[in-house]
Amino acid sequence: MRKRLAQIFGFLVSTTGWIFVACTMAMDHWKVAEIGGKGGSNIISIAWYWSNLWKDCFIDSTAVVNCRDFAVLWGVEKYIQGVRGLVMIGLSLGFFGAILAFLGMECTFIGGNDKTKDKVLFIATVFHFVGGLSNCAGYCLYINQIATDTFNPTVTGLQFIPGTPIFLGLVGAFLIMGGAILYAVSILKDIFPKSSTYVYSAMSYVHPKSRNTTIHGKYSNGSRRSRESEGSKISTISKGSVSRTNIGVTSDRDAFV
Repeated sequence: MRKRLAQIFGFLVSTTGWIFVACTMAMDHWKVAEIGGKGGSNIISIAWYWSNLWKDCFIDSTAVVNCRDFAVLWGVEKYIQGVRGLVMIGLSLGFFGAILAFLGMECTFIGGNDKTKDKVLFIATVFHFVGGLSNCAGYCLYINQIATDTFNPTVTGLQFIPGTPIFLGLVGAFLIMGGAILYAVSILKDIFPKSSTYVYSAMSYVHPKSRNTTIHGKYSNGSRRSRESEGSKISTISKGSVSRTNIGVTSDRDAFV
C-alpha cells in the first residue's frame, strides 16, 4: 500500500513540475527592466522592457507593446540557444518518462508483471531525474547571464532582474526531481534486494556410493563380529557339555568296577 501511494504521489508531483516547465516556454518576462518616471523616480514606472526566449518587447506608459522577434537560430545569442536546448531536452525526457512511469506504476494493469513494471519505473525515474537536472541547468544558465550583465561594470544600459517564468521553472524542476526520488524510494528494495549471508559449517563431503559402502561395511563388520562371538560362545558351551559328559561316563565306569 505504501509503495502504491508513493508512486501515485510521485506521479502527481512530477507531472505538475512538467506542466510548470512547459508553461515557462511560452511565458513572457523572463527578464524585466523598469524605466523610471520623471526625474528618474523608481516609485512611478512608466515603461518596462522585458525579454523571453523568443523576442524582446517594450511597453510604454500607454500600454502599447512593441516587440521584436529574434532572428534565425544561428543569429540568437549563445546563452539563449543553450537555454532553449536544455529546456527542450528536459521536456523530451519528461514526455517519455511520464509514459514509462504510467506503465510501470503498481496501480495500473498494463506493463507486465511486477518485476517488469519495477524495471520500467526505474527507467522512468532516470528520465525524470535527468530531465529535471537539464531544466534546472537551463534556468540557472539564464540567471547567470542576467547576474553577469548586472554586476559587470563594463556593461552599461538597462539593469535586468529575473522574471516570474524563471522562478516557476525552478520550482517545476525541483518538483520533477522530487517525484523521481519518490519513484526511486518505492522500488529501491525490489530492484536492489539485500543480499543474505549464509554461514556453512566445515563438513567433509562423502560420495553417496562410498557412504553407502561405509554404512554397509559397518553393518557387515558388526554382523560378522556378532556371528563370531556367538560361534565362540556355542563352541565353549559345546566343549563344556562334552567335558561334563565324559566325566559322567568315567564315574559310572569306576562305580561298576
